[in-house]
Amino acid sequence: MFNSSTSRLAQPAILPDFDRPNGLPVFNTVADAINAYEGDDAIYVLYPKKIAEAANTFVEGFPGKTLYAVKANPHPAVLKILWASGIRAFDVASIREIDLVLSACPDAELYLMHPVKSRKTIRHAYENGVRNFAFDCAAELGKILVETNDAQDLHLHLRLALPTSGSASMPLKGKFGAKYQEALDLLRSARSVTDKLGLCFHVGSQCMDPADYVRALAYAAGLVDDAGVKIDSLDCGGGFPVAYPGMTPPPMADYFARIQKGIKICGFDDLEIIGEPGRALCGEGGSTLTRVELRKGTDLYLNEGSYGSLFDAANCAWKYPVKLHGSKDATEDTIGFRFFGPTCDSLDTMVGPFNLPADISEGDWIEICHLGAYGQALATDFNGFQSDTTVAVLNT
Repeated sequence: MFNSSTSRLAQPAILPDFDRPNGLPVFNTVADAINAYEGDDAIYVLYPKKIAEAANTFVEGFPGKTLYAVKANPHPAVLKILWASGIRAFDVASIREIDLVLSACPDAELYLMHPVKSRKTIRHAYENGVRNFAFDCAAELGKILVETNDAQDLHLHLRLALPTSGSASMPLKGKFGAKYQEALDLLRSARSVTDKLGLCFHVGSQCMDPADYVRALAYAAGLVDDAGVKIDSLDCGGGFPVAYPGMTPPPMADYFARIQKGIKICGFDDLEIIGEPGRALCGEGGSTLTRVELRKGTDLYLNEGSYGSLFDAANCAWKYPVKLHGSKDATEDTIGFRFFGPTCDSLDTMVGPFNLPADISEGDWIEICHLGAYGQALATDFNGFQSDTTVAVLNT
């Protein structure tokens, strides 16, 4: 897919391990990657240094253990970058994710935090060393106990349904979680059958207010008091945000500080504290390079769309940051464009508007930024449009 005569890196051997993901073409700049590319599809870009910096933020600042939510971006290179950056635990949801993480990071600690799992997934997980399992109802708890043969070394995590959806851009209320009275009963029944017992919750994806975590912690504290049951851990879930256009969350340090304060106020100081960032670890560490195939006024037809990595740009109308990479010096004048993806489906539309130079034309490349999370991970091969090309770029 790439012209071998095009220079990539002069001295790759001097780079840290996380700058040289196994199996990926590595370039100094996006322009270098575009110039070397001979394929016809979009190009997915990983920025190893950005991912490593985000991981370091959590390893150094989060008041507990950090799990990476693999669903955000399961690319093996991402897993290896995070491992090299100090992330040692991973939140998985399926047999394939279990096998993927163990293949990329054999010594990783896995947490199966999906509240509803197939029996085969539970067995496979336990056989492969997984001891952390989430549940949110008596039936799921029963499945876990049966499929692990009533193992005495389990760490079970009861998923709570929070009473409010908070400030999250994508509330997760409704699908998972035990409500208050049911949670009381489940805590009491689970305590007698497990070695370690914990609570977990999720305030919603792209949470914009750190206080949401404090409110969730207070809710969990009231539940524990009413149940009269000792717990061993508390999992604050994910929801840690990325600064997308139109969304300006507080600094990540504010989230850590509020969580730490909530832990102390609620009397959880002696518990194992867990967090499950996904988007926050890889969102700004990836982008998509897409080529303009046709321009009609302020409509741009691209070789990537909502059935590829632009699902949220279409379905949530998120206006991701964009940059033009062209063969000419673009005008400084910008206008708003609408994007159309390459499929025959008229739903393959990203309304934007996305501000780009007014003289953009066929053949120019657009970098759609902050797609490291839930971009490539959601891409399909619908209509035969699929990119298998991922590169690492060292300079941003």
